[in-house]
Amino acid sequence: MTRQLTQRLVFALITLAAIATVTPIVLVVGYIAYLGLPAISLGFLSEMPHDGMRAGGIWPAIVGTLYLTFGTGLIAVPLGVAAAIYLSEYAKDNRLTRSIRIAIINLAGIPSVVYGLFGLGLFVLFLKFGTSLVAGCLTLSIMTLPVIISTAEEALRAVPQSFRVVSRSLGGTKWQTIWRVVLPQALPGILTGVILGLERAAGETAPILFTAAAFFLPRLPDSIFDATMALPYHLFVISTQVPGMPIQIQYGTALVLLVFVLSMNVVATVIRSRARARRQW
Repeated sequence: MTRQLTQRLVFALITLAAIATVTPIVLVVGYIAYLGLPAISLGFLSEMPHDGMRAGGIWPAIVGTLYLTFGTGLIAVPLGVAAAIYLSEYAKDNRLTRSIRIAIINLAGIPSVVYGLFGLGLFVLFLKFGTSLVAGCLTLSIMTLPVIISTAEEALRAVPQSFRVVSRSLGGTKWQTIWRVVLPQALPGILTGVILGLERAAGETAPILFTAAAFFLPRLPDSIFDATMALPYHLFVISTQVPGMPIQIQYGTALVLLVFVLSMNVVATVIRSRARARRQW
């Protein structure tokens, strides 16, 4: 087999693999959009549900998802990036540090329902937060931390060592080097980890099922100690627990959740692209 023929064969296999990966995603998104678009209206997005959630809108679930995602980011992003900075820039490369890295990677693979049970035991029952926004945000933060720490640390370690050497040789302290040189260069990779973590938090049902989500609420939460509705749990409820639920409402809710997650991806992509354009390597 000639080199040119081998190259064409490999290119064809890679193209087929890409098509096989993308096609199911396009079909799923298209199917949800086809069945969900008829339900989308201003009233569906801005009204309270009524008639046993068979009519009205999903406004409380949208707001609850925004609260949970924002609260999770508020807790997990600073903690995750700080831990990544410590592991990448300050921690010695010894057995303890390597063990911590392995533990963080393993934590990223734990099923979300386990985090939900942990949040139920620690935040809801032991700390007596009850089923509330704060318990849900803390549980989701613990679930997303391993992803943020791992990706942020890899992004920091990818910055060339010469950047640090030049900064220190010009008189910069270690912290000034990290803050003004390393972090800006690692920002695209850090953003990728943050968005991956927050997307998982926005779409998970099991952790908030035990800690934050309510079956139905006729109002929005007034404080961080109130329970809330959320899109993933609301979708689960109307798909399995409410008989006679119109199919358009189920797929309309799924479409809104899908758009919510994809919007986060689009915003992150724009920010990441601008950061990469300013990168100096």
